[in-house]
Amino acid sequence: MAPVLEKQLPAAAGVGDNNTEDEEGQNLWSSILSEVSTRSSSKLPSGKNILIFGEDGSGKTTLMAKLQGVEHNKKGRGLEYLYLSVHDEDRDDLTRCNVWILDGDLYHKGLLKFAISAKTLPDCLAMFVVDMSRPWTIMDSLKKWASVLRDHIDKLKIPPEDIREMEQRMVKSFQEYAEPEEATPSSPQRRAPTGAEDEAVVLPLGENVLSHNLGIPVLIVCTKCDAVSVLEKEHDYRDEHFDFIQSHIRQFSLQYGAGLIYTSVKEEKNLDLLYKYIVHKLYDFQFISPALVVEKDAVFIPSGWDNEKKIGILHENLSTVRPEDPFEDFIAKPPVRKLVHDKEISAEDEQVFLMKQQSLLAKQPATPTRGESPARTASGSPRPAGRGQTGVTSGSMAAVKKPDPNMKAGAANEGVLANFFNSLLSKKTGAPGSPGSPVGAGVQANKKTVSN
Repeated sequence: MAPVLEKQLPAAAGVGDNNTEDEEGQNLWSSILSEVSTRSSSKLPSGKNILIFGEDGSGKTTLMAKLQGVEHNKKGRGLEYLYLSVHDEDRDDLTRCNVWILDGDLYHKGLLKFAISAKTLPDCLAMFVVDMSRPWTIMDSLKKWASVLRDHIDKLKIPPEDIREMEQRMVKSFQEYAEPEEATPSSPQRRAPTGAEDEAVVLPLGENVLSHNLGIPVLIVCTKCDAVSVLEKEHDYRDEHFDFIQSHIRQFSLQYGAGLIYTSVKEEKNLDLLYKYIVHKLYDFQFISPALVVEKDAVFIPSGWDNEKKIGILHENLSTVRPEDPFEDFIAKPPVRKLVHDKEISAEDEQVFLMKQQSLLAKQPATPTRGESPARTASGSPRPAGRGQTGVTSGSMAAVKKPDPNMKAGAANEGVLANFFNSLLSKKTGAPGSPGSPVGAGVQANKKTVSN
């Protein structure tokens, strides 16, 4: 029996070794599969979308092209498409975020069906862009485009239970907002879900908070905030005006649970902050920037931070207007200055112009020169009176000569005036009836003849 046992022991040992190797192989494959599944679940999701609304000229395309890192001078029409590259440095993962920019004309709102559907709506972020260089258009623009988005969501015919789930997710995100903590350089870029979030204290919402819940994150972006200085100089805006504008925008943001950020592409202000907040809301990247409310042209208010009490701080600086006053009454559109368009004048020929000027000068009376007395003739002596048969009339007629047709118009006029004044002098020197004058002698001779 001993030999049999000796033969069986090695066989039994060999079977045990094979089982051990199989178990190790299975454990290895299990670890590989679990690692792959973990990596796939932590990869950046694809199919995220940003919907951008705003008026024409508000800078929608320029803003997103700047975030994209490209120069974009073309203006889109209808529904424009861009994309943002999102990079996860911790996992060396890269994905693209779709960007849909709707035209400022309401005629094109039907194109939203190509950008968003009932399936893709939960992966969307809505962005309302307003123009700070035209602050009187801000509130009307926000109300208009929010209504357009609400109407489109209603047309998608999403099941009520799904809509309710999306709305609850927005409420939870708003309630669970906490002040960001300074992250260490070694901390991961994306946050890992933990059970501590479920145990966080949830505060009730305010009266007007999320009263218009769209079920998706909303962000309000004020562009061209470098125009604040222009509004102060040209339209006499004061801090009171900007506090009033900010107050109304923040009241609107509370109704939609939206974040608010002021940007300037010209001065590259808050652009990096805007990008980080977008990827934080869509991809759950870690976000460590606090709210900014000190500078009037660089405001940033994340969703969940604001409330009525904080907005009331702005109301303390309002002296000539009340917080509940209509927006358009205090932030009124300035009057349009009518531009006077001059008619186009074509230059005429030089010779024609000179001929017209010559004719005008010929019609004007000539003025005597300073160095020449009008009472003197060219010879410098008055003309003598005529003989007996020539009286005053004949003398004056003889004194006034016709101008030479070959003379220029100005010289002829001066000659006529000189002869006229000389004739007057001739009247004084040889007045009728004066003794010694030829006319007087003739008259006396005639009297003697009649008496005889």
